[in-house]
Amino acid sequence: MVDRFSTHDIELGDDLVIKRFRSWGRGEPQREWAALKLLAEHAPGLAATPVRAALDACPPTVVMTRLPGRVLRGEHAMDEQVRAMAAALDQLHHAIPAQAVAALEPAAWRPAAAVDKVRAWADKQPDLGDDSLVRQAFRAGVAWLASSAPDRLTTNPLPPVLGLADGNHANYLWDDQERRVRLVDWEDSGRSDRAFELGEVAEHISRVDGILDVERLLACIDLSQPEAERVRDFRRLSAMGWFLMLGPDGPATPHNPPGTLELQAERVLHLLS
Repeated sequence: MVDRFSTHDIELGDDLVIKRFRSWGRGEPQREWAALKLLAEHAPGLAATPVRAALDACPPTVVMTRLPGRVLRGEHAMDEQVRAMAAALDQLHHAIPAQAVAALEPAAWRPAAAVDKVRAWADKQPDLGDDSLVRQAFRAGVAWLASSAPDRLTTNPLPPVLGLADGNHANYLWDDQERRVRLVDWEDSGRSDRAFELGEVAEHISRVDGILDVERLLACIDLSQPEAERVRDFRRLSAMGWFLMLGPDGPATPHNPPGTLELQAERVLHLLS
């Protein structure tokens, strides 16, 4: 089975899930298996339990337990769900011992790569149409990208965490019975920057599919002032990245409803204000 948010093939059984990878050039099967094993040991219940893996098969395969619940993407997340999502992120970022996190490979998507990629997209001056608000957002975003703020994001002054490295809200399952959130899809996971992870969740383009109060989400997470400032700038970076991919011929355009570019322009200007 493949749903509209998936990048892999999933076979759902009554109790087990078989995940077959379509690509594995970034070590996706190994990343998923390593994360699931760590979580089963240190944060049982937060993610699926690993059962077996054929990491060298073609395609590589991971078998895990099936989690109850439904994805939060596309939903109007209620306050209880937002608080449960914050609790899941807090558990993820604090449950894994520092020594185990240090031994992980860096996440596939990480701050330095994000800064370089968003700046490269901006330098190409992608076709974003003629809307005046969109043009204003582009100018404001380019000015911010040219500042020193993005460069400060590439060095993490705080301890790293295990991160999903994917802010897609489809990775968060709400369990009506246990009233909690669980996390899925660990193929890009690895050692990451907590502020980067939170910025990605807050600004992933999946937010346009439903309603998630990210300000409330972040308010439920204990952040120091320096970390809160880093989250703010990572939100700016992520929002600008999505904005640059939403032009008429942009890679994110076919997957999002009409008007998403204009909404994202408003988002960029709001975050930069």
